[in-house]
Amino acid sequence: MPELPEVETVRRGLAPAMEGSTIERLELRRQDLRFPLPENFADASQGRRIVSLGRRAKYLLIDLDDDMTIISHLGMSGSFRVEGEAASQTPGGFALPRSKDGKHDHVLFHLRTPQGWSRVVYNDPRRFGFMHLWKRSQLDAYPPFAGLGPEPTGNLLDADYLARRLGGRTQPLKGALLDQSVVAGLGNIYVCEALWRAHLSPLRKSGSLVTPTGGPKKQLLLLTEAIRAVIADAIAAGGSSLRDHIQTDGSLGYFQHSFSVYDREGEACRTPGCNGTVSRIIQAGRSSFYCASCQK
Repeated sequence: MPELPEVETVRRGLAPAMEGSTIERLELRRQDLRFPLPENFADASQGRRIVSLGRRAKYLLIDLDDDMTIISHLGMSGSFRVEGEAASQTPGGFALPRSKDGKHDHVLFHLRTPQGWSRVVYNDPRRFGFMHLWKRSQLDAYPPFAGLGPEPTGNLLDADYLARRLGGRTQPLKGALLDQSVVAGLGNIYVCEALWRAHLSPLRKSGSLVTPTGGPKKQLLLLTEAIRAVIADAIAAGGSSLRDHIQTDGSLGYFQHSFSVYDREGEACRTPGCNGTVSRIIQAGRSSFYCASCQK
C-alpha cells in the first residue's frame, strides 16, 4: 500500500500537468473501483477547472473551481500517468515497466491546458483504489478524514502533542504510531525507520515516553524529530516504490535503497558502534524490523 511519501510524490508529479487545466471530458471505463464511482461523476467534472492538487494523509485531493474535490486513493496497485503535449512537464524517464494495459485504464481525465492537451490516466489492475467527490468546504466531514491526527509534516505534530496522546497508554509504541488518529498517514515502513533512528523498540510501552506530569521525555523529542526527518527524506527521494507503486512519470523512487532497518532481517545494524542484528517480528499482523541491541 503506498504510504504518505508515495502519495506526495504522485501529487508533485501530477501538479504541473493538472493544475490550471480544464477537464474537457472525464472518461469512465467502468462504474466502480473498490467502491462505486460517484453518481454523475463525469457530468459533474466536465468543464471544471482544476485549481490545485493537495493531499491529506494517504489521499490525493484534486480541487475543482466549484468547491468540489475529487478524492483519490491509490489502493494496492493504482497509478497515474500523463500523456500528451503537457506530459513533458513531468520530469524523469521509465526505470521499470509498469501497467499500461488498456484494460486496466479505468478513469481518464481529458484535459485542456495552456500548453495544449493532455490526458491523465488512472490505471489500477487490482482495483483496490477508489475515487469520491466531496465539497471542499466540508472535507472535515468526509468519513475517512474524521478523527485523523495531524500530518507528520505539519506544525501540529510536536513532542507535546504526542505526550498528550501517548500518556498512560500501555500499547506497544509501533501500534500507537500506526493509529491514524494519532498521526495521519504514517505507515509500517516509516514507523520502523523512525523508531530505528530514535533508538526506540517497537515493543516499548507508549506511555513510557511521557513523564509523570504529562510532558515528553527526551526520547519522545528524538522520536518526533525522527518522524519528521524520515518522511522528509522519503519525499525528497521520491517515495519507496515498493511492489506496485511507481511515480507519475514511470520512474521508481530511490528511498528504498536508503532503508536502514526495514526489510533487512538478519543484516548488521547500521547504527555506528552497534554490533546488533536486525530482527523481524510480527505485531498486529504487520512485520516490524528493529535492532534489539540499540533500540530499547
